[in-house]
Amino acid sequence: MKRRELMLLLGGAFIAARALRAQQKAMPVIGYLHYGSPGLFAPFMAAFHRGLSETGYVEGRNVAIEYRWAEGRYDRLPALAGELVGRKVDVIAAFGPPSARAAKSATSTIPIVFGSGDPVREGLIAGLARPGGNLTGVSLLTVELMAKRLELLSELVPQAGMIALLVNQNDANAERIIKDVQEAARAKGVQLHVLKAGSESEIDAAFPALVQRQAGGLVVGTDPFFNSRREQLVSLAARHTVPAIYEWREFAAAGGLISYGSSLTSVYRQIGIYTGKILNGAKPADLPVEQPTRFELVVNLNTAKDLGLTVPPSILARADEVIE
Repeated sequence: MKRRELMLLLGGAFIAARALRAQQKAMPVIGYLHYGSPGLFAPFMAAFHRGLSETGYVEGRNVAIEYRWAEGRYDRLPALAGELVGRKVDVIAAFGPPSARAAKSATSTIPIVFGSGDPVREGLIAGLARPGGNLTGVSLLTVELMAKRLELLSELVPQAGMIALLVNQNDANAERIIKDVQEAARAKGVQLHVLKAGSESEIDAAFPALVQRQAGGLVVGTDPFFNSRREQLVSLAARHTVPAIYEWREFAAAGGLISYGSSLTSVYRQIGIYTGKILNGAKPADLPVEQPTRFELVVNLNTAKDLGLTVPPSILARADEVIE
């Protein structure tokens, strides 16, 4: 081979390699930051992927995703968020208030799409219509529904003179939750006993305590940690024969008595849609924070039967789903 032909061949190979690297670099990268663990949240990951696909993105085809799971340990989130920032991801999808706070602390330039309870009160954004900065997402209206959950439980167990409330003392919204549910309890004429749990062992200890206080029911507070421990909570409520109301449909599907809240599947899908829109060029500050417009009331009649409860027709008539 002549020297000129060799140089042309090598030059062509170099150009092709550089074009391939450029193409690989052009594939955007999403940082996926979650407070929980992948197994428990697999159905919601699928909803996030559906939302992404609606904006034209499919993992492995035209977008890459870097996953970071805290496995229920909030203290790990700042380091995990830092890893994603160091990876120079194009956008961070942060699930739950602790994840959103960690992502916001880690970067003021990389766009962040969150799922959170009250993002304005939590200091994530300036306002729902105009979030400003580098964050937008979905507000789940979790704390706002706590009083309604006590009302529903009181309607389900009208004979209960005392109802317990379980909160995570590590949650920034704990005091607000206690205040709202106390007001609802006074309006219903029932006593409220507050129990605090921020670990698995404290959840275990809470149930004998509420039985000892002869609480006639349990309102499980809104908190990402409790969501990641739903099997434990449902199992303990069954073992101690405690009627309990939860935040998400998934608790009732796992054997919980009743749940009332927004659809987590819809929330994760919307986060996927917003993530895709940002990859397509939208600015977080221009995307108003979405709020759920529909709330699911789910009743598990099998659990009611096991507890010896008759679900009032007034609740059954309002239920979006009855599990039999």
